[in-house]
Amino acid sequence: MENRWSDRDAEAAVERYTKQGVSYDLALRTYSTRLLGSEPRLVIHGGGNTSVKTEVHDATGESVKVLCVKGSGWDMATIEPAGLPAVRLQPLRRLADLETLTDEAMVNLQRVNLLDASAPNPSVETLLHAFLPFKYIDHTHANAVLALTDQPNGELLCRQIYGERMALVPYIMPGFQLAKRALAVFRQHPEAQGMILLKHGIFTFGDTARQAYERMLEMVTLAEERIAEAKRVSVAGVHLPRGMGHQRPKALLPVRLPGAMARVAQVVPLLRGLLAMAEGPGNWRRWVLDFRAGAAVEEFVNGQDLARYSQRGTATPDHVIRTKRLPLLLPPPTAEGLSGFAAQARTALEAYIAAYRTYFVDNNERVGRTKKPLDPMPRVLLVPGLGLFGVGASKQEARIAADLAETNIEVITAAETMDAFESISAADAFDMEYWSLEQAKLGKTAAKPLARHVVVITGGGSGIGAATALAFRAEGAEVAVLDQGEAAAGKVARQVGGISVVCDVTDPEQVAAAFDRVVEAFGGVDIVVSNAGGAWQGRIGDVDNAILRQSFELNFWAHQTVAQRAVAIMRAQATGGCLLFNASKQALNPGPDFGPYGLPKAAMLALMRQYALDHGRDRIRANAVNADRVRTGLLTPQLATERAKARGVSVEEYMAGNLLGLEVTVEDVARAFVHLALSPTTTAAVLTVDGGNIAAAVR
Repeated sequence: MENRWSDRDAEAAVERYTKQGVSYDLALRTYSTRLLGSEPRLVIHGGGNTSVKTEVHDATGESVKVLCVKGSGWDMATIEPAGLPAVRLQPLRRLADLETLTDEAMVNLQRVNLLDASAPNPSVETLLHAFLPFKYIDHTHANAVLALTDQPNGELLCRQIYGERMALVPYIMPGFQLAKRALAVFRQHPEAQGMILLKHGIFTFGDTARQAYERMLEMVTLAEERIAEAKRVSVAGVHLPRGMGHQRPKALLPVRLPGAMARVAQVVPLLRGLLAMAEGPGNWRRWVLDFRAGAAVEEFVNGQDLARYSQRGTATPDHVIRTKRLPLLLPPPTAEGLSGFAAQARTALEAYIAAYRTYFVDNNERVGRTKKPLDPMPRVLLVPGLGLFGVGASKQEARIAADLAETNIEVITAAETMDAFESISAADAFDMEYWSLEQAKLGKTAAKPLARHVVVITGGGSGIGAATALAFRAEGAEVAVLDQGEAAAGKVARQVGGISVVCDVTDPEQVAAAFDRVVEAFGGVDIVVSNAGGAWQGRIGDVDNAILRQSFELNFWAHQTVAQRAVAIMRAQATGGCLLFNASKQALNPGPDFGPYGLPKAAMLALMRQYALDHGRDRIRANAVNADRVRTGLLTPQLATERAKARGVSVEEYMAGNLLGLEVTVEDVARAFVHLALSPTTTAAVLTVDGGNIAAAVR
């Protein structure tokens, strides 16, 4: 484990934070916490915590001994001093004399002793930090340490490696009882430099931030060295000569896969549709997926004994709230047998759901029927021949689940190399999964209307497309921006936290590749805004046929190519969908010398209605927005000036030349697309956004 402590960086952090009124101790605490948090083999997605004991002055000027400890909701990689709220230390330490303390009372006592009432809740392990006498305390879920403890002889292995330098604490769920047990263990080993919490993680202590940090790295490095040594030993216990590399246990030797594997883009819409939960006629609770592959993942999912080692639990209990206790194990999907794969996957999912419900009922009975069931759907899918999928209500949640799944793979693989992976019991996992203090980490915000939906926007790099991307993201959708301009598409994608794909929509191969990219990124497609277009002019009797064909390629055929590809994905998902087309008043109210633009737009309007007619049975809706005189997009400033001049009016008069006398903005058009997406019983409709143009009104 690389030591990345830098005196220069530490001094710079102290200088920066002390200028903000932060104490020296807390400034260093923030610096070293960020060092720990930036190493995913130590800390990932909110795991771990740190603290420092120091003194501050309260509002009266009195010096108060406090514990500054990581607050709930803060990530150690990006933490700021505000993420380490100060709690009065002495009242916390007096709690060590109690025999019992409820979780609710513990949280309340921690909150009432905050110096800042608006600060976040202190960590659920605050009392463990408070009871121990050291100034700086670090806690991580280091992968290498977990690989040691997560096996049948983990305690013995840790004693062999660490001796008396590290005290060993048996598994107890975080909270008051763990803090009490850790204090008792420390009193038996007062010279220990830290603690190993079996099947949970590691603590290290120090008089300085640097000492605690470097002890953490030293102890983790010892674990890494033990794992590396195990990789030079065969399963039979025969030591191999150095340099021979990694001898995989038999369990991790690959199975023989049946034939050529299907592509990810072929498989994932089937899985996403399978996972969707019906919540009423035509209403689905969708999921977003995140795909991972690579050598380590593939070795794991292709292992001969996958059904055993993948079903033993999580590397550390903290993961269970984001990944559930177990992943869903699926069969390998072959290129020639997707229908059979879909049937087998459904059977596997039904068995998973039944097992989860049994797990809940049995354990809820044990705790007195005090819990309400969470949804039974898996958060990690393992697919031999492909890799793994993280599952979540958003791309962020799916990414977190996939990250934690990869962490589990690293830990389980290392444990299997030494002996066999062993996690906490199902009962202990249930207590963690349904622990109110752990569930509070997930937050309870109301879902936005288009959460869990994936929208693809063509021509999304500027104008109407860019505004539409922002509008859909504001309603909670995951957004994919397709555009010919790489820089423009990338900029919009960054604004909405989505992805960008460079794509010429007149090229069917590029469209197919773009949709494959979207499906691999999010799991599928729910809404398509077919927006890309271009305005060609010319008197229809004189215009070159090449120009007319060029316009039809972009303003008609590209819409058909995009819609056709989207519908194939939507039908595979079997959860319906929505096609939205950017039409034009030219389709209803042709203008002079605009035939090359208006004719394909009229055909596109008919195309929209045909999709509504032919695919209504698939619960796929098709609608169009008819916009006119929008200052950006097709109506460039130059074109607006030319049209205004032809009518003998100013540009402003032309732009607002409608019944309402108002200029139409790209945001107006974007809202219309969102409105249609949110109208579940509207199809084959044309929504006009032009401020009022009776000649272009739909009759």
